[in-house]
Amino acid sequence: MTKHYTLSQLADAVGAELQGDPAQPIEKIATLLSAGGQDIAFLANKKYRSQLASTQAGAVILAPSEAEHFSGNKLVCDNPYVAYAKLAQYMDTTPDSAQSIHERASVHESVKLGSNVSIGANAVIEAGVELGDDVQIGPGCFVGKHTRIGAKTKLWANVTVYHEVVIGESCLFQSGAVIGSDGFGYANEGGEWVKIPQLGSVIIGNRVEVGASTTIDRGALDDTVIHDNVILDNQIQIAHNVEIGYGTAIAGCSVMAGSVKIGKYCQIGGMVAVNGHNEVCDGVVITGMSMVTKGISEPGIYSSGMPHTTNKEWRKNIAHLRNLSDFKARLKALESLTEQLKHTDN
Repeated sequence: MTKHYTLSQLADAVGAELQGDPAQPIEKIATLLSAGGQDIAFLANKKYRSQLASTQAGAVILAPSEAEHFSGNKLVCDNPYVAYAKLAQYMDTTPDSAQSIHERASVHESVKLGSNVSIGANAVIEAGVELGDDVQIGPGCFVGKHTRIGAKTKLWANVTVYHEVVIGESCLFQSGAVIGSDGFGYANEGGEWVKIPQLGSVIIGNRVEVGASTTIDRGALDDTVIHDNVILDNQIQIAHNVEIGYGTAIAGCSVMAGSVKIGKYCQIGGMVAVNGHNEVCDGVVITGMSMVTKGISEPGIYSSGMPHTTNKEWRKNIAHLRNLSDFKARLKALESLTEQLKHTDN
């Protein structure tokens, strides 16, 4: 059933200045292009300003500098995109991952349950687990022995959390995430691999979000640590003993190899790989498909991925790349000859 809001309610929810009809009914959030008369849209990028003239939205969220370009109902605030995010939370209709404790859930008698905990069908909660208030464990999840999960954390269906993992409050784990699996630790004895049991754990802070099918390995001896307010996209590999600092964001299909340390407030694009035992300082942006082979000690933007081009141009460039060593040798020979000629002239 669709819930209706008044524009006044939404202004209060996001702390925006209301200009227009406070009783304007709003059903949902939409784009400027698709919005109808009971929708609210937002303008966060001025390149879409031209759409203000034709939008049918019942109201629009705008920055003060853009307010004059729209004559209809509006919510005016300094950061329309943040206001949109907060409004999406306020109007969110996403269901709980579980409701109450399902009769087909397997919960060990020693588990400590906070108030209002929900556990879905076929979930398994092993001995010694502690679940805080309002925790939601979706259907088919597994939570291993002596793991602790903080209040208001939500696991969607089929999340696996191994033994002795610690997860903070208000975290979100999308389906298929695996937390606390073994790190990739082996010794080689005469060509035979000898497994090294991974004796550390995974420590996850508060307000951390982990995407679908993302894997966070447990540490070999010390712990893998994900600090507060970190967001991880889908299909990311976080290897053993990695540490990710406060407020860092990592996009999909990226790989953080063993013992990597990522600082605070970093932004790492999709398909980035950071080689093991490297450290990236606070405030670094790494663009998509970059390969980080050594540490980064200065904040800034770093890139190494090759932008696309036509196949013909690519083949030509690769041919040149394969001959770089030859080009270098020829250049050195020319430099040497130039120096000889200078001495001859003198």
